[in-house]
Amino acid sequence: MIEAFQNANWAIDWGLLTISGLTVVVSVVAAYLAYLAVFAIVGRLTQLSEIAVDTLLIQRIRRPIKYSFLAIGVTLAAQADPALREVWEPFARFLRPALLGWIAYNIVRGLTAAMELRMADADPIASRSRRTRIAVLSRIATFAIILITIGLMLFAIPSVRTIGTTMLASAGLAALAIGAAAQPALKSLIAGVQVALTEPMRIGDLVKVDGETGRVEEIHMSFVTVRTWDERVLVVPTSRFLDETFENWSRQNEALTGTVFLHLDPITDVAPIRAEFERFAGSHALFDGRNCELAVTQTYPESIELRLSLSAGTIGDLWTLRCDVREHMLAWLRENMENALIRHRLEVPHGHPKAGEP
Repeated sequence: MIEAFQNANWAIDWGLLTISGLTVVVSVVAAYLAYLAVFAIVGRLTQLSEIAVDTLLIQRIRRPIKYSFLAIGVTLAAQADPALREVWEPFARFLRPALLGWIAYNIVRGLTAAMELRMADADPIASRSRRTRIAVLSRIATFAIILITIGLMLFAIPSVRTIGTTMLASAGLAALAIGAAAQPALKSLIAGVQVALTEPMRIGDLVKVDGETGRVEEIHMSFVTVRTWDERVLVVPTSRFLDETFENWSRQNEALTGTVFLHLDPITDVAPIRAEFERFAGSHALFDGRNCELAVTQTYPESIELRLSLSAGTIGDLWTLRCDVREHMLAWLRENMENALIRHRLEVPHGHPKAGEP
C-alpha cells in the first residue's frame, strides 16, 4: 500500500515536470517568434531612415532584447504554473537586473559608436574635443550602469538586503564611512568629469608631461595614457592634469613655431647666415610662411648663440623642418663659412722656446 502511494507521488511529480517543461518550451518559442516579428518591423523602419544611429543602436541591443523576450515569455508562463514559478522566480530576481543592465550598457555603446561615426569628416580639432567628451562620459555611464546592476543583483539576496536595510537605518555613519573609503575613487570620477567638460587636453593632443612628449591615446576616469615618439606608453593620473602644470602643444591647432640654435664663433658675420637661412626656409615644402627669423640671442666670451625660428602647419612637419634646417645650415657653414665654427685655439707668443729647448 505504501509502495503504491509512493509510486503515485512519483508519477504525479513527473507529470507536473512534464507539463512545466512543455509550458517553458511553448513560452520560449512564442517569445522568440514575437521577437522575430518585432525586429522585422523595426528593421524595415530603420531601412527607411537615413540616419546611421538607428542601425547601430538596433545592432547593439538586438542580442540582449532577444534574451529579454525569452525571459518575459518564461515569466508569463510561470504566472500560470505554480511549480514553474517556484523554480523560476529566485533565478529571475538575478536575471531581470542583469538583462536591464545589459540593454543599458549596449545602448551607451551604440550611441558612442554612432557619435564617433558622425565625427569622421569633422574638423580635426573639433573632432578631438568631441571624442574626448564622448569617451569620458561614456565610461562614466558604463561604470554607473555596472555598479547599479551589480547592486540590484546583490539586493536580490535576502541576507544582503537585510544588511542594506541596516546600513540605511544608520545613514549618517554609513555616508561618512563610505565617503572616507571612496575618496580616491570619487576624486578620480570628479577629475574625469572635469576633464570632459573643461578639456585641458583631448584624445589626440600632443602634450608634454614630466619632460616626456607624446600623444594622448586614452582618457579614463582614473588615468590618461600618453604614447611617446618611441612607442612607450605613459600612464598619468587624470587628476594630475588638473592639479599640476603640463604643456599642450595642440590645444587650439597644430600650427607651431619651432627653433634651431647654432653656437658659433664670436667673429662670425651673421648677415650671410641670415640670408641663407631665409632662402632655405622659404624654399622648403613644409614651411608655412608664418614665421622665419634669425636673432642673436646670447653672447659668450668664446661663442655667440643664434636662434633660428620658423613655423609649420603641423607638429610633425615642424619637427622634420627643424631637422632639415639644422642639417643644411651646418653643411652650409662647413662649406662657406668654416671660420664660424667654434674651435679651441692655443696661442703661442712669438719667441717662446719650442718644446724640448732649454
